[in-house]
Amino acid sequence: MNRIPLTFESGANRLAATLDAAPGSTGVLLVTGGNEVRAGAFSGQAQLAARLARSGFPVFRFDRSGTGDSDGENTGFEGSQQDIAAALTTFRTMAPTMTRVVGLGNCDAAAALMLAGGAGCDALVLSNPWTVDSPDGAQSDAAPAPEAQAPEAVRARYLAKLKDPREVLRLLTGGVNLRKLFGGLKQAARTAPPPSSLTEAMRQGIAEFPGEIVFLVAGADRTGQLFEGRWGKDDPRIRRCEGASHAFVEPHARDWLFEQVLGVVKD
Repeated sequence: MNRIPLTFESGANRLAATLDAAPGSTGVLLVTGGNEVRAGAFSGQAQLAARLARSGFPVFRFDRSGTGDSDGENTGFEGSQQDIAAALTTFRTMAPTMTRVVGLGNCDAAAALMLAGGAGCDALVLSNPWTVDSPDGAQSDAAPAPEAQAPEAVRARYLAKLKDPREVLRLLTGGVNLRKLFGGLKQAARTAPPPSSLTEAMRQGIAEFPGEIVFLVAGADRTGQLFEGRWGKDDPRIRRCEGASHAFVEPHARDWLFEQVLGVVKD
């Protein structure tokens, strides 16, 4: 594996990046979500990049402005389009034999790629897209507020509690906040999550995207569950990994994520 640290310019800012070089003609532009650095949660993105490079596909990762080792102000995912475009240009320059780029983003990085209409990539792998409206910009390392969670997620959580003898004992002995309980039950009874203007903007952003799009949902992640509820579970492009958390840190989830990305890269 040939891992190359580098910097590149995005407007007036100098951004830090890492290229996992490989000879393949298809590469992966890995866009980091939230305030995470390019290594990802528990180095998950660095490990994924290494596996893809060993399979012959180059991977470019970077810290967006104001995060990690990069200069500038962090303007959130909605202000990251310039950084993504500059990263893609640098990636193509560093890997001149590359003819196809797959954009990969988790949470608000997925949202950023969608809002940018694919940001110049040829295919997209979008995991647990962030769909929560926020006037101050969403932070993907925070779970959705209770009122924004999908009813399916709330029902699943309460069902799991009812299967746990310790939780049942807490309920019977008064260890449960009844106000919160009834609020949760009321939310679980809803048939759909509240509307999101961000979701509609994302939908419009990729409406004319000509390449392949795959949505990945971590089954145990509230952000992913909320995306399914707002986007529509019947979209045939959605693939789900049961028992996976937001960053796919579980061994089976990491393997599943790698196989999903590899399938798109090989197309």
